[in-house]
Amino acid sequence: MAVTASMVKELRDMTGAGMLDCKKALVENDGNIEKAVDFLREKGLSKAAKKAGRIAAEGLVKVLIEGNKGTVVEVNSETDFVAKNEDFVNFVADVAEKANKMESNDVEAFLNSDWDGKTVSEVLTSKIAVIGENLSIRRFENVTSEGVLESYIHGGGKIGVLIEILNADNNDAVKEAAKNIAMQVAALNPKFISREDVDSEYIEHERSILKEQALQEGKPANIVDKMVEGRVQKLYKEVCLLEQAYVKDGDLTVKAYLESVASGATLGKVVRFETGEGIEKKEENFADEVAKQIKGE
Repeated sequence: MAVTASMVKELRDMTGAGMLDCKKALVENDGNIEKAVDFLREKGLSKAAKKAGRIAAEGLVKVLIEGNKGTVVEVNSETDFVAKNEDFVNFVADVAEKANKMESNDVEAFLNSDWDGKTVSEVLTSKIAVIGENLSIRRFENVTSEGVLESYIHGGGKIGVLIEILNADNNDAVKEAAKNIAMQVAALNPKFISREDVDSEYIEHERSILKEQALQEGKPANIVDKMVEGRVQKLYKEVCLLEQAYVKDGDLTVKAYLESVASGATLGKVVRFETGEGIEKKEENFADEVAKQIKGE
């Protein structure tokens, strides 16, 4: 069967593969579109396998709020160059929509879930073949709330924050407060919401370090414990969001700021994702990134 330009275009629109690959797939399968799709998928799987070992530490964080449910998702790529690609940006948005429908935050279950007749994992593999880099759906978190949900994205997707405020009306003032607090979370990355959330092992570890620091400073042993407790109280104000000084008004804590907007309001879930945090990144200059894109590596 003769392969026409319209057939090649149709296959390219369906798969996102290159023109020459589409033509070859059609020729190899006598113009059968369905078999040509399978051919390209098999080829894509082969390409993706070669890329699977590469470090994917760049990418985007996306926050999506649909009704009373919010989702934060991180999808990684190998380079920042690809992270700005429109195809990748759209893919991350689609991943967030799919993740928003999940009942759990289990990445493995998500990868095995349905995406228009394929699994999410299969769609990801196809996208790797089209984009030409190793990609990873690293994590996501869903928050379902009867309260107010608000989000903030920093650096075009480098950091994403989802905030839940409880015991408050869903009005513009509360939403603005939630946005402001989300911006503070993005900037200062507090470890805990309140001191009640602080792990006892964490604080004891910090206390031992502070005590050693005081002794190294030559402070008398009989006052070291008092000094350490004073420094622990200061530490709480650094690592606990509600006790931090509110960045837009240093005379207020975050807790006081929230209560000034809505009396009785409390913070619920706080989710902060930063792209690539905890992943050892490979150092590469921009010229190398461009060269790899040109070569299709």
